[in-house]
Amino acid sequence: MPRKFSVAAWGAALFISWNAILLLYLMSRSHGTDHSDLTAHVIQMAEAAEAELEKQKGLLQQIHYYSGLLNRQPPPLYDRPPPVKSPLPSNASSFSPVSIGSDPFPSVIPIIVVACDRPSVRRCLDSLLKYRPSAEQFPIIVSQDCGHEETGKVIDSYGDALTHIKQPDLSEVAVPPEHRKFQGYYKISRHYKWALNQIFRTMGYKAAIIVEDDLEVAPDFYEYFQASLPLLIKDSTLWCASAWNDNGKEMLIDPGGSSLLYRSDFFPGLGWLLLQSLWEELEPKWPSAFWDDWVRRPEQRLGRSCLRPELSRTRTFGRKGVSQGQFFDQHLRFIKLNQDPVAFSKMDLSYLLKDVYDPWFIEQVYGVSKVRAEEVLQGQVPGGRTVRVEYTTRDTFKAMARAFGVMEDLKSGVARAAYKGVVSFIHRGRRVFLAPPKDWAGYDPSWT
Repeated sequence: MPRKFSVAAWGAALFISWNAILLLYLMSRSHGTDHSDLTAHVIQMAEAAEAELEKQKGLLQQIHYYSGLLNRQPPPLYDRPPPVKSPLPSNASSFSPVSIGSDPFPSVIPIIVVACDRPSVRRCLDSLLKYRPSAEQFPIIVSQDCGHEETGKVIDSYGDALTHIKQPDLSEVAVPPEHRKFQGYYKISRHYKWALNQIFRTMGYKAAIIVEDDLEVAPDFYEYFQASLPLLIKDSTLWCASAWNDNGKEMLIDPGGSSLLYRSDFFPGLGWLLLQSLWEELEPKWPSAFWDDWVRRPEQRLGRSCLRPELSRTRTFGRKGVSQGQFFDQHLRFIKLNQDPVAFSKMDLSYLLKDVYDPWFIEQVYGVSKVRAEEVLQGQVPGGRTVRVEYTTRDTFKAMARAFGVMEDLKSGVARAAYKGVVSFIHRGRRVFLAPPKDWAGYDPSWT
C-alpha cells in the first residue's frame, strides 16, 4: 500500500514541477530577457515531464479506483440503475412479489449433500448447520457413496442434526476401454441418480438443493434459495437456481453487488436448486457419466436458463477429487464467497421473470457504447462506466475472454455465465458486456 501512494505522490509532484517550470518560462518571456539556452532547457524538461505523466496516467487511474474501494465507496458500475431493490423497467411497474406467490410452495426444501471419501465433509456440514435458519424447513440429507469408513464416522457424529443415507451399489462400473481412467465420473453419475431418486421418489420432496461435499456456504445461502424457488415455479423458462458465478473472482465482480442476480443460459452447478418435475424429466435418460456436461446439452436445456448471483453463495475447498485438482488450482480457489447477507425474500425478484428481464437486459447490453477490447484493456475509453465489446467467432470470444481474465471455455456452445451469448463482468471498475452482435442467431453447439 505505501508503494501505491508513493507513486501517486510522485505523479502529483511531476504535475506541480511541470507547471512551475512552465511558469518560469513565461515569466522570462514577459520580462523581455533573452534566455534562449534557458528556454530550450525549460522546453526539454517540460516535454520529459509530459511524457512521464502520460506514462503514469493509467497507473494513477487504477490507484484512484482501488483507493475508493479502501474507503468502501465503490463507483457506480452502470449508466442506468442495476437490478437492485427496484430494478424493474417503467413498463413493468405492475409486477410485485404477489404475482409470483406470497406463500411459496413447497415449504420444505431438503439439502442433499453428495459425499464419498472426504472426511473434510465436516467443513461443509458445519457451514450448512451454522447458517441454517430452521431444521424443519431445511432438512440436511447426506448421501454417501464409496463406503469410506472414516467419512461415514464424521457424518454419523452429527447425530439427529442430519440424515445419513448410503448408496448400496459399490461395485465397479463397466466403462468403455478408452474411458478406463474416467471410472470415477461414472460412479458419480450413478450416485447422483440414486440419491435424487431417494429425495424425489422415495421421500417425495417437491424441490431440493444439491451440495457437493467440498462446498461451504455463504450466510445468506438459504435466503437466496428460498427466494429463488417461487421464480422456478412461476417461470417455465427457468430450470434451476445456482449459488455459483463461474466468473466470480474478486477482480471480476461488482464489490457492492451482493444483491445482484442474473439469468444465465449456462448450468453452473456447485450448489443448485431443482424441482421434482425437472428430475422426472431427466431421470429416464440420465447419463452413465459426465452428467454435468450432459445437462448442458441443448437437448436437455431446451432453451431454459438458470438463476445465478454476482457474488457466489458457495465456495469450494476441495482440491482432491476426480479432476485431480487441476481446475481448482487454476480457477475455483479464487472465487469470492459473499459475506454481506441479503434479505432476498423481502425483495421484489419478479424482474428475473423472462418477459420482464429480457427487454431490460437487451437495453442494458446494446444501449451502451460499443468499443474495442484493446481500448478497454489499455484504459483508453472515456465517458460512461458501462461498455460493450463484441465478438463474432469462437476464436475471437476465447481470445477476448482470456485477455479480460474471464472463463474462456464453452460447453455445447455456451460460455460460462452467459445469457443470450453475453458474458457480463467488471474490468478495473467498469462493467463490460462481452457480447455477440445484436442480430445474434443463437448458440452454436460446435463452439466447444
